[in-house]
Amino acid sequence: MSELIDRALQLLYFMAPAYVANMAPPFVRYWRGWNRPIHAPSLGEHKTVLGFAFGVLAAVPIAAVQKALALPAPLVDYTHWPWIGLGFGIGAMIGDCVKSYFKRRRKIAPGAPWIPFDQLDFVLGSLLLVGPFAALSVADAVFLLAISLIGDILVNRIAFRLGIKTSPW
Repeated sequence: MSELIDRALQLLYFMAPAYVANMAPPFVRYWRGWNRPIHAPSLGEHKTVLGFAFGVLAAVPIAAVQKALALPAPLVDYTHWPWIGLGFGIGAMIGDCVKSYFKRRRKIAPGAPWIPFDQLDFVLGSLLLVGPFAALSVADAVFLLAISLIGDILVNRIAFRLGIKTSPW
């Protein structure tokens, strides 16, 4: 049982840059003027250039901290922490944009729930970019998807209640 808990913590630690990248964009929603939508017809008004950039850049210092902590048996080589951070950030933001594109095509309004895609878009994007460079098994990926689904729902509801997000999704 201890080995399973250790592996779960190791996986959550590994995904920390993606989790931070996913949580970062709502913090810049109040920066008006030059915070333009990426492409409103395809992604919605709320997917902004600044939000995308902030999400990408937010992952990089997390990877730097992971490198500095130098925990034993990392899942990825943190020698290349800037690339790892960028991979997690870009993967998370692209995953979110791809999901939003398909959400708009299905005529689902921004802020309306689209479970499980709203919760897993950033995880899938990050794993597609960084996963090939990590020591992950299929069971690891399934665990990350399951725990991210549950965790994202909880974090988004808390952020909504705190007024950070405009919807609980």
